[in-house]
Amino acid sequence: MRAKAFLPTALSALLLISLSVSPSNAAQKPQLIKGQFGESISAQARDIAVDKNGQAQIVITGKGFDETVGIYLAYCVMPKSGAAPTPCGGGVNKSGIGDASYWISSNAPPYAANLAEPFRAGGRFTKSVGVSEKIGKIDCRKSKCALTVRSDHLREGDRSRDLFIPVTFKKRK
Repeated sequence: MRAKAFLPTALSALLLISLSVSPSNAAQKPQLIKGQFGESISAQARDIAVDKNGQAQIVITGKGFDETVGIYLAYCVMPKSGAAPTPCGGGVNKSGIGDASYWISSNAPPYAANLAEPFRAGGRFTKSVGVSEKIGKIDCRKSKCALTVRSDHLREGDRSRDLFIPVTFKKRK
């Protein structure tokens, strides 16, 4: 008889323990931003924990992008409506390496052979973007900073493809 009473009690205790150590679903759900042409980006960019240098990595995925239109993916100060995102962490990525900005284009000019990375099938990409508490002298704990997508320099004034996922940092203890 004791074994029968123990089993439901043990299962209830196990359930309570698993619920108490599981993070909330809201904290785990990535932010999804959709563009006007069917493209979308997603990333978990809320309450980011940084290392001792005030930096972290955020994985961002994109899908449904027009593969004939190149984009820049970067971590930038949130611009005023209709303005290009700037300044950005990492600056202009002329080396094609680094983690603060990326040029993604399946239709890049010949000079960009080692700079631009083509979209995967379906206009998709996945990148790990380096973020920090500061972009230059701007404190992203006080000013709004975001993971940004915009048309590349071949469509410089085109703001129709701009997408933003705001980045927030965990409070310091």
